[in-house]
Amino acid sequence: MKNARAGMCGLAVLAIAGMLIGGCKKQDDKPKVVLLMKSLANEFFKTMEDGALAHAKQHPEEYSLKVIGMKNETDVAEQIRNVELTIAQGADAIVIAPADSKALVPICKKAMDAGIIVVNIDNKFDEEVLKDRGVKIPFVGPDNRKGAKLAGVYLAARLKAGDKVAIIEGAPNAYNGIQRKMGFDDAMNGSGMNVVSSQTGYWETDKAQPVAAALVNEYPDLKAILCANDSMALGAVTAVKEAGKVGSIYVIGFDNIAAVRQLLKEGKILCTVDQHADQLARYGIEYALEMLKTRAQPADKETPVDLVTAELL
Repeated sequence: MKNARAGMCGLAVLAIAGMLIGGCKKQDDKPKVVLLMKSLANEFFKTMEDGALAHAKQHPEEYSLKVIGMKNETDVAEQIRNVELTIAQGADAIVIAPADSKALVPICKKAMDAGIIVVNIDNKFDEEVLKDRGVKIPFVGPDNRKGAKLAGVYLAARLKAGDKVAIIEGAPNAYNGIQRKMGFDDAMNGSGMNVVSSQTGYWETDKAQPVAAALVNEYPDLKAILCANDSMALGAVTAVKEAGKVGSIYVIGFDNIAAVRQLLKEGKILCTVDQHADQLARYGIEYALEMLKTRAQPADKETPVDLVTAELL
């Protein structure tokens, strides 16, 4: 009898251990998704992070999420290291907003070769580099050219043909920055404006401000500064204010961050473009989960862009 009871106890222990192991295995089997973004100092990417975390909280049984940002928005080397670390830690999927449309392709291919699903959001990878590397990565994001043209057309309605305008671009090799410049050019050239300068502000306020200040000084009759993101628009606003030209030089941005919404209300920024940062992260994560389940490669997904003006706030 004693041996029978001992045997039953042993079976019970084994059953409990099996349940615990099974539970751990189930937890371990939950897909690990890593969201790799640019600088969290940029409010746009903080909004993206918030949207991703909210989505993960709503779907706790479906996947686990890790969010990694960078200190400097153009620190390509740091983002490459972050991808390498993610590969080493055994992620199941990477959703990435690349700092550089070309330089991040090789390391993302390495991730895919290791069996990791990769989804590209926000800033599209360069098509030629993807082709050269023999890799296809789905893109989830807006038509940046279309969004920038919306803002440019809205601005042009307040100018007259021949008026001088300038563009402050995003970082070189950033596909979204290139597309936004093209959208601004579409609107300005289509309306007969005189684009007197187009130069980079590297996405950052403190780098865009001296560029804008030099433009205002060089072109006393400048009528507008079109900025490829809101962070640079903040720098342009400061430069215009310091030059005593608030009200005579329009500033437009792109991203619809909170700081710019306040300036829209105050009339210091004419308009911006909302590409819905929180939704971008969600769409990217959902694509990654779909690919993990089906192993199929979804087509690119275009997400919304909307013009934002003071009247719409």
